[in-house]
Amino acid sequence: MSNIVTVQEAVTAFAEWLEPTAAELDAIDSEMPVILADVDLLDAQIITLDRTPTELDVRRLRRARRRALAARVALINRTVDETLPGGAA
Repeated sequence: MSNIVTVQEAVTAFAEWLEPTAAELDAIDSEMPVILADVDLLDAQIITLDRTPTELDVRRLRRARRRALAARVALINRTVDETLPGGAA
């Protein structure tokens, strides 16, 4: 007969200290526009995987790339404005 033993990692996997902190949740919130823009870009790329892209697909990809780039630039600009004194670069 084998003994039943608890696995420490499984028991403590959901301990309170493993929850995201308020700072981590704020960081996720500030990066959410970039995440959503990247998801839109991936959706546009997935649509064109199994076929030759039409003119509409090409425009959709181009717009999604621009939105993803604009979201990244906006995030970087917000980060720079928050970290530099006076908001000047």
